[in-house]
This record gives sequence, structure tokens and C-alpha cells, in this order.
Amino acid sequence: MDLSNNPKDWSWPFWPVVPLYPYKQRRTHCQEIVKDAIWTFDQLHGILYTIVPIRMTVIKLTGGGLLVYAPVAPTKECVRMVQELVAKHGEVKYIILPTSSGLEHKVFVGPFARNFPQAQVFVAPHQWSFPFNLPLSWLGFPQNRTQELPEDASLAPFADDFEYEVLDINLGRGSFGEVALFHKRSHTLLLTDTIISIPENPPAILQLDPYPLLFHARENALQPIEDNAANRLQGWQRIALFAIYFRPSALDIAGLGESFREALQAPNHSRQAYFGLYPFRWQENWQQSFYALSGNGRLFVAPILQTLILPQAPQQVIDWANKVAKWNFQQIISCHFDAPIATTPQQFRQAFSFLEKQPSVSSESQPWLEKDCQFIKELEANLLKQGIATPPKEKV
Repeated sequence: MDLSNNPKDWSWPFWPVVPLYPYKQRRTHCQEIVKDAIWTFDQLHGILYTIVPIRMTVIKLTGGGLLVYAPVAPTKECVRMVQELVAKHGEVKYIILPTSSGLEHKVFVGPFARNFPQAQVFVAPHQWSFPFNLPLSWLGFPQNRTQELPEDASLAPFADDFEYEVLDINLGRGSFGEVALFHKRSHTLLLTDTIISIPENPPAILQLDPYPLLFHARENALQPIEDNAANRLQGWQRIALFAIYFRPSALDIAGLGESFREALQAPNHSRQAYFGLYPFRWQENWQQSFYALSGNGRLFVAPILQTLILPQAPQQVIDWANKVAKWNFQQIISCHFDAPIATTPQQFRQAFSFLEKQPSVSSESQPWLEKDCQFIKELEANLLKQGIATPPKEKV
């Protein structure tokens, strides 16, 4: 599919609802994963140039038509790409919101559905909003064609093509939801947030907008921003560490005085370059942390979920993972970072062994260096102290 070179086609006017980079202009990169059967649509999102892919997956139904999992921003470019599939494979019949907790996914469902008015919209159970829980129609979902996924997957209208299992954790102030959707014909498992894999090289969507990569490739504010393959690679690997750990162990933050002095001497004072501010200092061993994450297409549960979310219901998560692992999938398409991930049900299951006292499978479910998770551990301790979070339940 051809990418548009017209910035008007990238426009996303509702960006203030979730003000994440790239704000009002969002490129879309489409990739065919299984010929004439599965396509992914990647866009970008993040803060402070720490940007990662956010992904929608479109699958052709056996009887004709399309199912859309986790819509992204329906820019003119994105909608035109989907319409090209519609012209060849039939209308969008079903749109799935596979999470109850991910605002960055929820915000796109209503606008996307308005571009495909014939589609039925199915959402994960226990949708919620803050500070008040509002009806689905008030959150922008089409009133007459939106419903929760049936508890029994065999009752869904797309049951001939798919099976699904819903993870629905009550967090007190909301819920964490994840719909694992299994496409039988292609042996493909679709997930939202629970499983990720970090590619060594920058994903293709980041190559369309390389400035964030180049921004983070520098050692200090005095170093000019230069576009070359080495800088794109280095920038991506540092961005991945930011996104996974928030503050990895190999990162130091310069003081305000030093940062402002450097900003005055920086070669670029534009708003795009944050007016020359660049407080980050990377230690020489920073790549050790990255390669611990990305080796050999390893899949894992992000440390923020391992620490704050999934330990709230370990038995429930293990039961869900066991059910999902009964499907004979050969690859995973997640909504973030790398996709597709070649894997097995056993590898998927062992990623959740951190919730077990005695893991039933022998493999590391935590590929990272323990010191890199220190900031997240401190965050957990502060949330517990303030009564915002609750202590994790005992492992199973």
C-alpha cells in the first residue's frame, strides 16, 4: 500500500484528548503479515520523544469481510489503506476493543467506527473512565452497534474464525482487561499489552519519522542532531529502555543548572529540539541493558505489569494463560513493539511463570537486569505508601 506524502492525510484533530506524540499528525505504516489474510497498521505514540509503535490488526473472515482488532487513529491515510482492503476482501464487519484499561486504544474506537458504519463494535468487559464511569455512548462508542464481548466465545458472530479468552482483573479503581484473540486458520494469536518483544532495529514506522531516534542518540545537548543509520539504531535502543523501565540503571539525569547551561550553547534551540534541553547522560554499559531485553526475539511481560498489575490476581492470570496456551498458535501479534513474534504456546505460557512459586516450565520470564527495575520498584513502594496501590497477592 502506498504511503501518502500529503501531511493533510496524516491529520488527527482529536489529539488533545490523549496528547501524545506525534500529536496532530500521525503517519500509518501497513504491512501484510499473512498473504491476503492479515495486515498490521502501525502508528506512533509516546512522550518526550520516547515513542513506540501502537498497532491495529485487520483479519479477513472466511466468508468475506474484515475484522479489526484494536483500532488506531482513523486518519485519511489510514482509512484509505483499510478501504483498499475493503474493495478487495469485503466490508469491515467487526471492530474489537480488546482492553478496558488502555486509553490509548479506547480513544480511537469511536472515530474509527464512524468511518465504517456497517460494523458491529465489541468491547472488553468492564469499560471504565476517570474520574466518573460514563456510559459507552458518552465515551464515543456507537450506541446502537456496541456491545460487550459474549462471555462464551462460541456465541460471538465471528466464532467460526476465532476463539478468545478475556483476562479481566478488578483493580478497585478500575480494571485491567486483555482479550486474547486466536485466529484459527493462520495460527495467529492477537494480544494487546500482556506480551511484548523488543526488536534490535527500529520498527519501520519509526523510520518514517526518525527525529525522535536522532534526538535520543546524542550524548549531550552540545552534540548536533545527525541522521545516519548508526544514530537511528542507537536512538531506538535507548528509547526502548526508556519505554520499558522509565529510568533504566544506565541513565543519569543532569542537574537543572548544567542542563540550562548546555541548552544555551546547544546548536539547535528550536521547539522541536525542546529549546536545546537534553538532560540525559548514558553510562558506557547502557547497551548491556538493551541486549538483555532484545536477545533472539525474546517475548516477555513488561516489568510495569509484572510489578503493579498482574500480581493483583496471580491465579486468575495463570488460569487465563493456561487456557490461551491450549491453542496451537505459531505467532503473536501484539499492539506494541515487535510483530509478528514467532513463538509457541509453551513460550507464551512460560512468560507468566513469575507469578508461580514453582514455575511449571523452566525458563526466564524476566530477561532484564534486576537493577534496571529499581525505579519501578521504588514507584511501587511509593504507591503502596500512599494507599494508591495494594500489595501483591501471594504467588500460586
